[in-house]
Amino acid sequence: MITDAQLTAIKTYALQRLAQDRSGHGTDHLQRVVQLATRLAKAEHADLTLTQAAAWLHDVIDDKLMADPIKAHQALADQLTAIHVTPADQVAIFDIIDHMSFSKSLAGAQRLSLAGQIVQDADRLDAIGAIGIARALYYSGHVGEKIYDPAVAPRENMTKAQYRQEPGTAINHFYEKLFKLEDLMNTETAKELAHQRTQVMRDFVAQFKAEWAADDH
Repeated sequence: MITDAQLTAIKTYALQRLAQDRSGHGTDHLQRVVQLATRLAKAEHADLTLTQAAAWLHDVIDDKLMADPIKAHQALADQLTAIHVTPADQVAIFDIIDHMSFSKSLAGAQRLSLAGQIVQDADRLDAIGAIGIARALYYSGHVGEKIYDPAVAPRENMTKAQYRQEPGTAINHFYEKLFKLEDLMNTETAKELAHQRTQVMRDFVAQFKAEWAADDH
């Protein structure tokens, strides 16, 4: 059982680790994911404090954000031990944050606990809708991608290496990942939220392409 004091320390650690992020995975993202995860956990009767702990920590060892993911992993383990999180709870947290990312699922669906499914859903919900549009454009600018190139087709059946290393475009990212997330949601509550948010993105991309071609009415 993760205590309120431990959860507060986990929150502080996560916010410090992501305070300087400029890729769309900063503290505002963490706060929204925790809020969404809390909402989903209550609806699905999941372990609330475990869900919230993993939601705060889900990006602090992410290999696209951390210069040394192995070092970040060990630093988190040391921090959890320092605040006396039990070995069992540490295993439960790492089982979630080590296996929930979209890139990990490219090699096949990952098994997650109910709390893990909820954190994954919350993270994916924050990647779609109006917030998702803003974050997709922000991240593509951060890594130096083009906004759009009609000559570059969206990539299908990517490996993790291709997803991470090959340049794409901001608009193609909607086809390569964001439009797919609605069908990958685990919980019924998340599926309902995802449907509306996905339609917002589809409308945006359709309008974007019309304006790109100077064919909007």
